[in-house]
Amino acid sequence: MTDIDVTVRRASDADAPALAGLRWRRATQERGYQGDNLDEFVATLGDWMRGHPEHRAFVAEAAGEVVGMAWLAVLDRVPTANKYARRGGDVQSVFVVPELRDRRVGALLMSAVLDEARRLELEHVTVHSSRRAVPFYERNGWRHDPELLGWAAEA
Repeated sequence: MTDIDVTVRRASDADAPALAGLRWRRATQERGYQGDNLDEFVATLGDWMRGHPEHRAFVAEAAGEVVGMAWLAVLDRVPTANKYARRGGDVQSVFVVPELRDRRVGALLMSAVLDEARRLELEHVTVHSSRRAVPFYERNGWRHDPELLGWAAEA
């Protein structure tokens, strides 16, 4: 497939409905969620975004529509004896509408997120990926780290 004309930018509060729509689409079309409270979710996500400025959302636009998103959660880390200000990041909720996948939209989003991580001088950035998306992250410069461990609560 060919590349398309895509613009990636930092999201604003005005993008909350589009971001909520993408998250809703992922939940309903890819994860089987069958709720009917989209309007409530749009309001909730907007409120959440305003209350969590450490989560930076980025959007991809094509033909005037938001077609993808990626979030960078920035977190303070415990100071060390020689470095008092430390921060890391976590990439979250990366999603591109299925009809535009494999057309570099995700790569453009990831580039913007990692540019922000560099600008903020984050020590490291992590991502919890689906198995299907691992090759995407590897193509975009991510590597496995045997020292990075994870824990998840039992469902």
